Amino acid sequence: MSSAQEHRRAVVLVSGGLDSATVLAMAVDEGFVCTALSFDYQQRHRCELQRAAAVCQSLGVSDHRTIVLDPTPFLGSALTDGGAVDSGTSATDEHIPDTYVPARNTIFLSMALGVAEGIGATNLFIGANAVDYSGYPDCRPAFIDAFEGLANLATKVGVQHQSFQVQAPLLHLTKAEIIQRGVALGVDYALTSSCYEPSAQGVPCLSCDSCVLRAKGFAEAGHTDPLTEATS
Repeated sequence: MSSAQEHRRAVVLVSGGLDSATVLAMAVDEGFVCTALSFDYQQRHRCELQRAAAVCQSLGVSDHRTIVLDPTPFLGSALTDGGAVDSGTSATDEHIPDTYVPARNTIFLSMALGVAEGIGATNLFIGANAVDYSGYPDCRPAFIDAFEGLANLATKVGVQHQSFQVQAPLLHLTKAEIIQRGVALGVDYALTSSCYEPSAQGVPCLSCDSCVLRAKGFAEAGHTDPLTEATS
């Protein structure tokens, strides 16, 4: 690893799910000194925050910050209002699942941008995916490109150096490809949580959209999901 790589800093959004765990492992593997950010917005699947801490510890990331947010801006979602969760629903431009959380990635990346500028990091990592995903508009390539443009327009560092990069390395990968990459990097997927309706003990429901996508990914990757195996 070069001296320049050793001093590169990045802010990585870590939810505790499969995708963000993989992205964190990729950033670490690329030699970034990572600050991991998680968010508590009183989401119904808050057990993911414990998983995020476990993932960070397993990958040797000691700077893990959980930001507690007022949940009001996130209302209007089944993940915050307590309504029914879509199960295995195919998303389209006309139908965005009830699990979409209003402006979530915009708010999270804005927080990450502020942290990054404060600590001297110019790389933001997010686990957005536009292939095997739930159809959220803030997971599309156009959104990632637009936010990077905003970052370089609305910050001192961006205006002076045009140096912010929003990295979404999973954007064009299938869930199976993401899992294969994570397995190669030694990600312990038993530590992660993808379920929108886990039990109080964190056991996945296996029927929500996120669980269905996860199961499909592991099957196509040719691997057994250690989380499902452990709870079966």
